[in-house]
Amino acid sequence: MNLSIRPVILCGGSGTRLWPLSRKFHPKQFIELASGTLFGQTLNRAAGLPGAGKPLVICNEHHRFFAAGILQDLGIAADILLEPQARNTAPAIALAALAVREAGEDPLLLVLPSDHVIQPDAALHAAAAAAAAAAGNGSLVTFGVTPTRPETGYGYIRRGAAAAPGVFRVDRFVEKPAHAEAERLLAEGGFTWNSGIFLFRASVYLDELARFAPAIHAACDKAWAARTRDLDFTRVDPAAFAASPSDSIDYAVMEHTQRACVVPFTADWNDLGSWKAFHEVSPKDKHGNALVGDVVALDTERCYLHATQRLVAALGVKDLVVVETADAVLVADWSRAQEVKLLLAQLTRAGRSEADSHVRVYRPWGSYAVLANGDRFQAKRIVVNPGKVLSLQFHHHRAEHWVVVRGTAKITVGEEVHLLGEDQSTYIPLGIVHRLENPGRIPLEIVEVQTGAYLGEDDIVRLEDSYGRKGERPVEVLKTKNGSQEPSQK
Repeated sequence: MNLSIRPVILCGGSGTRLWPLSRKFHPKQFIELASGTLFGQTLNRAAGLPGAGKPLVICNEHHRFFAAGILQDLGIAADILLEPQARNTAPAIALAALAVREAGEDPLLLVLPSDHVIQPDAALHAAAAAAAAAAGNGSLVTFGVTPTRPETGYGYIRRGAAAAPGVFRVDRFVEKPAHAEAERLLAEGGFTWNSGIFLFRASVYLDELARFAPAIHAACDKAWAARTRDLDFTRVDPAAFAASPSDSIDYAVMEHTQRACVVPFTADWNDLGSWKAFHEVSPKDKHGNALVGDVVALDTERCYLHATQRLVAALGVKDLVVVETADAVLVADWSRAQEVKLLLAQLTRAGRSEADSHVRVYRPWGSYAVLANGDRFQAKRIVVNPGKVLSLQFHHHRAEHWVVVRGTAKITVGEEVHLLGEDQSTYIPLGIVHRLENPGRIPLEIVEVQTGAYLGEDDIVRLEDSYGRKGERPVEVLKTKNGSQEPSQK
C-alpha cells in the first residue's frame, strides 16, 4: 500500500509556561531562537519526509501572518486553516481531515505539533515509514519516545501486543505521573513518552471522532461547511467552531478507540513546555548554567539565565530561572518553574498588557515598538520591510508626525504622494487619508508621534489593505500598566 502523507502542523499553542518570552499574541513556536523558529524547524522536518505532500497548517487567527511569513521565508507552500479561537487538538485535526476529504482525497495525516525539538529528523521519518502500513489499514498510530529519565512533565504510553513490525497495540495511556510513579514505570518497562505526534487516514479519524466525540465532529463539520476564503487563508465559521467542545485528541479519541497503536522511536525529543525544558536543550557551562544573550554569572550554579534586551548579571545564586525581556523580568525557583502559568493568570486578571503582547509587535508589513506614552501623546518606532505597504487609512481622533530615520518612505497624504529620505518628516492631520510604503531594498524605520484626545486601538478605518484586513476590527485592545491604550494596528 502506497498512500500519500499530508503533514498537519498544529500551531495553536500559547506557551503559557514560557512567559515572558512567549506571549498570547507571539507564542513560542514563532519566536526567533538561535536555531530559527520552532515552527520553521517543524516545517523543514515535514518537508524532509520522503513522499510528503503539501502541509496543512492549523493556525490561530491572531498568528496568521507569523505563519505565512515564515512559510514565505522558507519557500514552502502550504494550506493555512484559521481557527477563530483555540479549541484544543481534536477539533483542529478535524478541520485538517475535513479539508483533505473535501478535495476527494483520503491521505495519511502526519500530525505534528509546531513547537517540538526532534533530533535527528531521520528518527521520526523512520518511525513514520514503519507506521504507514498500519495507518493505511485503519489504525490510529501515535509515536512514543524512548524515555531517558523518570520525567513528570510528560504523559506515558504502555505498549501492548505487536500489531506489525515496529508497531504495537496501545495497552493504556498514563497521565503525567509523580516522580515516584515515573520511576516505577521506567523500572517496569514497556512505556514510552507520549509525543503528541500521530499518523492516520483522514477518514478513519473522522469516523472515530464521530463515534466518541460527536459534538466535536458536528461542530467542526458545520464550521467547515460555512468556510470562506481570505487571501492565502481559509476561515471556518466562528460561531459554529466556538460551539465545539475544547478537547485534546487523546481524551476525545485515542483513549477510547480500539484502533490505537504506538510506534516507539529513539531521538533527542523535547516539547519545550517549560523553562526546565529550555535548560535541558541549551549548552551549559561547567557549573550547569544555561546562559542565553548578554549574561554574566559568578558563583552561580544550575541556573537558566536568558537576556534579550540588556545585561543580566547573577551572583551567588543557585537553581533559578531568570528571563529578561524589554518589559518584564521573570525570577523563579526551579521548584516552582512549572507554575509560571499561575503568575501569568494573575497578570491577565489585572489587565496587564505584558501578559499578551511584547513591546515590539509584529505585523505582516514589519513591526512597531512603543517608545513613550502619556496624556494625549504616544511615540513609537515603526519598521517597514522592503517592498511592504501599510493599509490606506484614517483616524477620527488623532494626528500623526512621521520622521524617517533610515531608508526611504513613500508617503500618501490625501491626494499627494511623495518620497521622504532620512531626517525628513511629514505631518498627517486628523481625519486625512494616508498610507506608508517602503519602496526601497533596506528596512524603512520611522519615528511616529501620535497626538490627540483618544489614542485607542480601535481608532482606525482601513480603506484598502494588502493583507485582507479591510474592515477588520483590531483585536488587541489592551491596557498598559499606566492605563493608556496600546497603539493601533497599522
